[in-house]
Amino acid sequence: MGFLDSVERSLERAVNGAFARTFRSGVQPVEIGSALKRELDIGAVVVDRDRVLTPNRFVVRVSPQDADRLLKMGDTLESELRDIVRKHAARQSYQFLGEPDVEIRADESLTGGVLQVDATQVEGGVNWVGAIDVDGHRYELARGVTVVGRGSDCDIRITDNAASRKHLEIMWDGQSALARDLGSTNGSKIEGQRFREARLQAGSVIMIGQTALRFQLVPGRTAAPRQSSSAATPGRSSAGVDQDFWGAL
Repeated sequence: MGFLDSVERSLERAVNGAFARTFRSGVQPVEIGSALKRELDIGAVVVDRDRVLTPNRFVVRVSPQDADRLLKMGDTLESELRDIVRKHAARQSYQFLGEPDVEIRADESLTGGVLQVDATQVEGGVNWVGAIDVDGHRYELARGVTVVGRGSDCDIRITDNAASRKHLEIMWDGQSALARDLGSTNGSKIEGQRFREARLQAGSVIMIGQTALRFQLVPGRTAAPRQSSSAATPGRSSAGVDQDFWGAL
């Protein structure tokens, strides 16, 4: 990044911070999508006539209150943002060193309505981790067996009276997941069908009584990427994600 770029970004952060403090606005997905596309363009490096490399890891830092609201949308938002990165890179003929990833993270130093993006180039693929979403909580699966049920000794405890004390187990080997009913009284279902043993795909929903357990593949994250550039943008308040928004990006 050149000296003038650094000066421009510093001025932009100051102006946007003042704007957000004045209007008390909140960061919205549309601002994040725009900031990500900008980081792709700024970070693009021409290697040769047929190869332009661009960042593939993005940490979107927002205020704690904005992070709390955005993260309540679950993995859907981050997944949609990764798709925006892929589509913009394809339109601009950019190439990645590895699979793109986007993470939303709370930053105590930021005011509500301000976002900053840390973009890096990381070689290699994303380390995907199996996870179970239930009742608004996410449980990442350790390699081996995870037991689900009403019992206090279960790895994932649910309060549904239709669940047995040890209802089912989920086996995760780092690549794939298998669910096995442990002879429960009321059984387990996937897509309305009872099963004894079933291979899980990303998005598979296991029903235990009235409780839904959704299997997801989420990026494994151990450390924050190194900062190479950042964008600060004021946001506007809204309650959720407008489904028509994604198609316009």
